[in-house]
Amino acid sequence: MSKKILVVEDEQSIATLLKYNLEQSGYSVITAHDGEEGRDMAVDQRPDLMILDLMLPKMDGIEVCKELRQQKVNLPILMLTAKDDEFDKVLGLELGADDYMTKPFSPREVVARVKAILRRSQSNQEAADAAEEETDYKEVGELKVYPEQYEAYFQGQLLELTPKEFELLLYLTNNKGRVLTRDQLLSAVWNYDFAGDTRIVDVHISHLREKIESNTKKPVYIKTIRGLGYKLEEPKVQ
Repeated sequence: MSKKILVVEDEQSIATLLKYNLEQSGYSVITAHDGEEGRDMAVDQRPDLMILDLMLPKMDGIEVCKELRQQKVNLPILMLTAKDDEFDKVLGLELGADDYMTKPFSPREVVARVKAILRRSQSNQEAADAAEEETDYKEVGELKVYPEQYEAYFQGQLLELTPKEFELLLYLTNNKGRVLTRDQLLSAVWNYDFAGDTRIVDVHISHLREKIESNTKKPVYIKTIRGLGYKLEEPKVQ
């Protein structure tokens, strides 16, 4: 059964071009032309991936992404924008977008990105399933990560995490005690080299620390290994 792609794009010519190229690659494609319609179709139609324009009528792409993540709709999102704006890029990824492209773009590159994201999504699910077979959860100190449920708890409280924050935390947990470089984390969690932009990793590490560290300036869980990267470890008993 072919994967279903939802294209949310208000420029008819671009939407038609994307639909044609994706269908030629074997995907089933549905389209929406404003943010509200795209959000509703993502919830009702449950596509396998969404291509989401940033600038949309009625509700912009950032708000669509934010609302879907709040509703625990975890489909992969490829965000499109005419802006080459670093703030938009970081914000979109923080809110749970899986990849980001600026216009103008090659339809062939969009199809390649879609294939890569879907492969990564399937791989992550298989990894989570394998981890679930080993144990119901991963535990580090007062942190518990449940791969199958896509949930994490700290001191018994459910953490509010974006999909990327959860995937980063799970990868750190699965590699407890190992020093991981920023490039390793980019490759493992985002599976795409944002032109070497490791700030995406730093931003997500900072957000995780805010949620599990009592003192973010002296973290006891996620340690910075100067000149190398990060390491998740058991907190030392005081």
